[in-house]
Amino acid sequence: MTGEREQKYIAQINLILKGFGKEVEVFPAKWQELGADYLYHAGYVLVRDEDVERVIRLFEGGTTGEGGIGGVTRLKLPPTVPPGAPEDRSPTQRFLKYADLRLGRGVVTPEHLFYVTPSVSPCPATEPEEVAATTPPSPFIDDKTTTGKGVKVVVLDVGWSDAPAADWLNGVTGEPEDAFDPAGLIKPYAGHGTFIAGVLRSMARETEVVVQSYFTIAGAIWEFDLAAALDEVLDLAPDIISLSAGTRTRFDLPPLGLDVFVESRLNRVNGLVLVAAAGNESSRDYFWPAAFPETVGVGALAESGTDRAWFSNFGGWVDVYAPGENLINAFLTGEYHCTEPPHTGEVRKFYEMARWSGTSFSTPLVAGLIAGRMSRTGENALQAADGLLAFALGQAVPGVGPVLKPGDAHNSTP
Repeated sequence: MTGEREQKYIAQINLILKGFGKEVEVFPAKWQELGADYLYHAGYVLVRDEDVERVIRLFEGGTTGEGGIGGVTRLKLPPTVPPGAPEDRSPTQRFLKYADLRLGRGVVTPEHLFYVTPSVSPCPATEPEEVAATTPPSPFIDDKTTTGKGVKVVVLDVGWSDAPAADWLNGVTGEPEDAFDPAGLIKPYAGHGTFIAGVLRSMARETEVVVQSYFTIAGAIWEFDLAAALDEVLDLAPDIISLSAGTRTRFDLPPLGLDVFVESRLNRVNGLVLVAAAGNESSRDYFWPAAFPETVGVGALAESGTDRAWFSNFGGWVDVYAPGENLINAFLTGEYHCTEPPHTGEVRKFYEMARWSGTSFSTPLVAGLIAGRMSRTGENALQAADGLLAFALGQAVPGVGPVLKPGDAHNSTP
């Protein structure tokens, strides 16, 4: 990794390191030279509840934490690594390697850090770009048969900021985000949830959208806490959950906390669909939770509509691709200072609208199409998603994969 992309990568990870301090570590330790595989909680691991006792015996100590969801435990590691544990600069990695040798891979896992709109590192594919206040949202569908009426979508993100001029967002609710720093500048990641709600409503104008605030520190959240957040969201009785966040994992294994959520929660709610971003690392490596077979993993199409966006992850685990480059929608009003090369320090002024790119935004577009089809056909979310994915396969683009575009909530039905 060289040049501008390397600088962007380092700048973006440094935002998270600044936000979480010594709580977070990066694997490998020489990530600035080798690239980051994943970020994880220093001094903690995750294990299934049934494995806790034997893991504590193996580690000769450990303290179980509270919270989370039934089925998975956050274990605080003891201060001393057992004799015979493999060498590593990180004590947490030494415990993990020791567990691999004695119990097998996947019994003990890191507690990964999940972040909104991961790119070549944890970040949006691009920083938001200025457009005139009068610029209309794009893409935008106003189809009276696919309004999303009667459908509820919950968005897990950084929170919600009212955008009064955006009439297509009337009725959207959510937990307010802390969008501005002490100097009054728009924070990195701020406005992300509002933009997502705008994209979703631009596909299905009457969908009930609730934006929850969970990714509050540098746009990130620990795996254990994300599983609990997803479980909490089920109390809101959504038809669709839209999640524009994720991570790569150790050995590409499913993240344990979310694996338990999918097994014991998601799969037991009739008709519920989790739509998740495929990530923006331009890689075929698994990106979770989009890579779960039970989710709808969404990659991004280029603006041309005939190519994969340069940043989008890809591979057989990505279910569908949808527009995700240079989308225009609701944003904040204020001044933003760029943090990424080559625009570091550049000042941008926003007036309730922005242009933005990333699989973060192709994700709510697909969630909106599912909602739109539901209101047209009477299907539940899972049935509507299956119908749209079958339609997407029928219009697959060679070298890309199955594709959905604005209007397909209507086009995919008689």
